[in-house]
Amino acid sequence: MTNDESSNLIDPSIFEYLKAHGEEELVVGDKLHQITATLNRHISTCQGLLSRIHSTPSSKLTPLLKHVDDDGIKPEIESVSELAQFTSNYPYYKYNGRWTRSIQNVVGTILITGWLGGLETESRPGEIGRLLTIEEVGQILKVPVNLKDKDAFHITIEEYILALTDITEELSRLAMNSVTMGDIDLTVRISGFIKDLFAGFQLLNLKNDIVRKRVDAVKYHVKKVEDVIYDLSLRNLIPKQEASS
Repeated sequence: MTNDESSNLIDPSIFEYLKAHGEEELVVGDKLHQITATLNRHISTCQGLLSRIHSTPSSKLTPLLKHVDDDGIKPEIESVSELAQFTSNYPYYKYNGRWTRSIQNVVGTILITGWLGGLETESRPGEIGRLLTIEEVGQILKVPVNLKDKDAFHITIEEYILALTDITEELSRLAMNSVTMGDIDLTVRISGFIKDLFAGFQLLNLKNDIVRKRVDAVKYHVKKVEDVIYDLSLRNLIPKQEASS
């Protein structure tokens, strides 16, 4: 068999296909990088605004949370919408690893803002201590959640749980700073919330190693706040029944 005859055994369309799809992946990757870079900038802005909660008494949180909503969360929503629209043209599970951490951070900012009484609507009263469900987070972001029947952009259960572990860390820090600000009631509220949250985690059958490790770490946040409550109780700064709740 001559060289010409052996080369004819390879269909040129194979390499044309590989080239076309390789170039498509590069284009998709570049666009995803642009979208997620913008999203991450909005997340950083939102997290920066939220960092002010550690020096703001709960009685004065309302204007701060409005600022967070307008200048932090709304831009996040716009970027998530752009991401969802663009990725709807491609297989979700092929590319979702490129943005899942960013989405987790977005969900975290929404959860903590909502817990502090922000994001108030007719169906979501602005009250401290309310945990938004994954469905409510999806409604705020205007994207589906926990899709099982089709391959499309959505907020996953895993992203929601990981965001919950993030806010327990942030709230445990806030619990200590609230003592410094003289806001003992907020510290007690946080203690009860993260203990209930950790108890809820224990009911889950967690198979993902990353999620399981992050959930296990929540017990250290619980203990940190329990130590604060115990110290306050010893100093008779909170009623005994609140300390034990």
